[in-house]
Amino acid sequence: MVLTRRTLLLSSAAAGVAGAATTWPLAATAAPYRGPLRSDPFTLGVASGDPEPDGFVLWTRLAPTPLAEDGLGGMPDRVVPVQWELAADERFRTIVRRGVAAARPESAHAVHVELGHLLPGREYFYRFRAEGYVSPAGRTRTAPPLWATGGTLAMAFASCSQYEHGYFTAYRHLAADEPDIVLHLGDYQYEYQAGVYTIPGGNPRDHAGPETVTLANYRQRHAQYKTDPDLQAAHAVAPWAVVFDDHEVENNWADEVPEQPDPAFPARRAAAFQAYYENMPLRRTSIPRGLDMQLYRRLHWGRLATFHLLDTRQFRDDQACGDGYKDCADAYDPARSITGERQETWLLDGFRRSSARWDVLGQQVFFGQRDNNAGPQVVTSMDSWDGYAASRERITRGWVDAGVRNPVVLTGDVHAHWADELKLDYADPTSRTVGTELVCSSITSTGDGADVPTGQHPWAAWNPHLRFYNNQRGYVRTRITRDSLTADFRVVEYVTTPGAPVHTRATFVIEDRVPGLHQTADNPTPSLRSAAAADTVEQETSRP
Repeated sequence: MVLTRRTLLLSSAAAGVAGAATTWPLAATAAPYRGPLRSDPFTLGVASGDPEPDGFVLWTRLAPTPLAEDGLGGMPDRVVPVQWELAADERFRTIVRRGVAAARPESAHAVHVELGHLLPGREYFYRFRAEGYVSPAGRTRTAPPLWATGGTLAMAFASCSQYEHGYFTAYRHLAADEPDIVLHLGDYQYEYQAGVYTIPGGNPRDHAGPETVTLANYRQRHAQYKTDPDLQAAHAVAPWAVVFDDHEVENNWADEVPEQPDPAFPARRAAAFQAYYENMPLRRTSIPRGLDMQLYRRLHWGRLATFHLLDTRQFRDDQACGDGYKDCADAYDPARSITGERQETWLLDGFRRSSARWDVLGQQVFFGQRDNNAGPQVVTSMDSWDGYAASRERITRGWVDAGVRNPVVLTGDVHAHWADELKLDYADPTSRTVGTELVCSSITSTGDGADVPTGQHPWAAWNPHLRFYNNQRGYVRTRITRDSLTADFRVVEYVTTPGAPVHTRATFVIEDRVPGLHQTADNPTPSLRSAAAADTVEQETSRP
């Protein structure tokens, strides 16, 4: 039987996990040893990332006992040679490139293979071998040539996958869509010990280990997430471009300031960065150096789209007025920044140099203004761009002054779908729209959620630029052409049990040179879970 690309990738990712899942104790311990591998080391799947016209990164990490408390995955204390193969077809009949990489104990036996000198705009397949074991296959692709302006880009973006709050069904559906590239906008994993961050009715599954503080903790936590077959399927289907938010370290951290006073926070941040790099398909330019990690970067999809991937945690000023929702004068202080001066200069320079049809900002926290107070006071979230209003104005004015053709901001963090139109003056509802923001819901965080039949948040009554809201879990699927960007807000009805179907809750189109949102479809699905949604508004908590 000839396997289709979809059945090959999805079934191999699931089978690689399901066959071994019942043998993994929740808190297994496995001291490093120096002998041969005792079982399949490819329990965490495979991934690729950061596509360029001539190459990409291939990733895997060896971990025969993935939940080992020491974070080392049950691997021997020695370098393990890992063979890799890149093919032009899913059956690996036409091998394009092969080689050997060293999986080293000091990097938790992670493997990053940076490939170049490949053909642009091509689909490839890859796999790994180690000591007689073969990994699942992955699909990836190179970006088009830098001069290319045509074609269609299928891009999906997601964020906020709290393992304890539900099953990663939305990742499985994202994989079935077969995008060309996936953007993950933060909160890929969460730091909490089991039972600390709970949803009504109780969490359907638990974190292994304590709250993540040490390198061993973060390695173990990443491994637990990577054992999920739905997440593995999403990684295996397309190259990813990733940025972290707060929970990859701890809730609401800002530069070197933790949420609560902690003299050990610098060491914790360094450990979290190290584990993040080890477990993501990032280029060597992102290898952490102590407290620092180069995460903001730019990816080009020909001249059709440029992705400006931002870091809104590592260089920000501390949240104003003690964080939370506030009417806070300090939020407007021009000296405050969410990006830091160097990243802001880099971004504004990118706007001036851009020749792309679409300039897309992939970033973490809500960009447009969200005033939660119907009265004269403006009450906004100090953890979002609202808490750094002058920083937001400089960035927005930067793309306006540079004549950016189609600026689009992509956002995660808030556990709900939103779509809004961006302004230079939010105090004047009639002011010109100068950009568009699309916000993806969570994969699981905060549990099942519920449909909002009107598609409108109550705050939209005094924030008319807020055009759409839905409080179900899911992701956003986009199709980008020369003439338009179409965004499908994909939702699943529940995540606290596996297997929920997916549907498109609403579709919006952004037309070339016409900033703003044109809704083309609204598809609510009545259910028992949506009955109370019209009267229930999700408020951000201390753990967004």
